[in-house]
Amino acid sequence: MPDISDIVAPANEEGTKATLLTWCKSLGDAVAKDEPLVELETDKVTVEISSPASGTLAEILVPADREVHPGDLLGRIRLATAAAAPPAQAAAKTAPVAAVRAASPGADARRSLSPSVRRLLAEHELTPSDVTGSGRHGRITARDVTRHAEEVTARREATPTSAPVAPMARVEPKFDAPASTRVPHTPIRRRIAEHMARSLLDAPHVTTLFEADLTRVLAHRARHAADFESRGARLTLTAYFTSACARALRTIPEVNATFHEDALELHPDANIGIGTALGNQGLIVPVIRRAQNLNLFGVAQRLNQVVEAARAGKLAPEDVRGGTFTISNHGVGGSLLAAPIIINQPQVAILGIGKLQRRVCAVTVDGVESISVRSMCYLTLSIDHRALDAFQANAFLSLVVKTLEQWPVDEI
Repeated sequence: MPDISDIVAPANEEGTKATLLTWCKSLGDAVAKDEPLVELETDKVTVEISSPASGTLAEILVPADREVHPGDLLGRIRLATAAAAPPAQAAAKTAPVAAVRAASPGADARRSLSPSVRRLLAEHELTPSDVTGSGRHGRITARDVTRHAEEVTARREATPTSAPVAPMARVEPKFDAPASTRVPHTPIRRRIAEHMARSLLDAPHVTTLFEADLTRVLAHRARHAADFESRGARLTLTAYFTSACARALRTIPEVNATFHEDALELHPDANIGIGTALGNQGLIVPVIRRAQNLNLFGVAQRLNQVVEAARAGKLAPEDVRGGTFTISNHGVGGSLLAAPIIINQPQVAILGIGKLQRRVCAVTVDGVESISVRSMCYLTLSIDHRALDAFQANAFLSLVVKTLEQWPVDEI
C-alpha cells in the first residue's frame, strides 16, 4: 500500500533478545519523520526506533512487554498527504505550536516523553526540567530519570542531619514482621538471568588461578598518567589488563574463540568486552574492537569512551556487539577472588581481576632471595571445558602475568 509505511524491528546481535519497552505514541497520533516512536530494551542497551515517515500512527501490532525479533513488523504509519490539511488550517495549527516552542526552548526535546518516563517522573516527584536527557535531541529516557533519582538520594544520605533529642520513653516490644517488598524484574535483569543460567547449563566451567605482581605496572602508571590525562585518556589498571590480554590472545588463539558442536571458531580480532556495572540496573559489556592493533594509549582512550557511555546510558548497539573475550574487574568493588565468573556465551573464557593488595612476598632479584612488600592481585580465567583444557588456560594466564610483571617502564 503506497500510503502506508511499516515500522520494523532493527537487526540485533545474534542470540540477544529484545523486549518492546513502550510506544511513545498512541493510535491516531500524528508523528514526524525521525521522531522517537518505539523503545526496545535488550540485556545490553535501550534502543529508540524513529519514525520512518511523517503521518499518523495507524496500527500497533506488538504491544508493550512483548518479545520481538529482528525484522518483526511492529506497526504501520499512514503517510501524510498534501490533501490532509489545507494550507490555511496547517498555518493556523502551526502558529500556536511555534509560540509555545518559542516560550519553552526545551519543548522539542521533552515533548515526547514515553509512558515509562512519565511514570518514573511521577514516582520520584520530578519534573522534566529536573532531568538531563541523554536520548536523541536531548530526549529523556527511563535510565536518565532513574540515574537522577539515585544521585538525589545519594546526596541526601551524605548530608548530615540533626534532630532534637526527645526524652526516653518506654517502648513496648512489637512482634509484627515488616511487610516485604517485591521489585519487578526489568527486561535487562531478566535477560541477564536467562543468559547466565544458560551459560552455566551449557558450558562446564573450570577456573584456573594465578597471582600477578603489578609493581612495574604501577611504576609505569605513575610516570605516564599525567601525560595520558593531558591527551584525553585516563590511565586505569584495566587498560593494562586489556592490553596484556590482547597480546596473549594472539599467541593462544584458542582462547579467542567460539565453540560450535562441530568446530572451534578462532577469531582474527581480539574484540575484548569490559564488564561494566550499572548499579542496581545490572551489568553491561561494551566492546573494545581490534584491541590487538591498539597501543596502551589507544586502549585507555577507547576504554574511557565506552565505560562513560555505558554509565550514561549512551551506548549504541554496535558498542556491545561482536565481543570475543571478556574481562571482569570485580576487584574495583573490593573483591579478592571470584570463581567461577560466568562466561559471556558464546565466548569460551573470561578473565577475573581481584583487588590490588600490598602483600609481603618472597622475591628473587639477580639470583638472591629476599622478603619484599609488593603490589599483588589474583587473576582467574574461567573457561568452557568443552573448548579449552588446563594447558591452554594456564599458558594464556602465564603470558598475561609475564606481560604485566615485565612491563617496560618507558613504554607508551
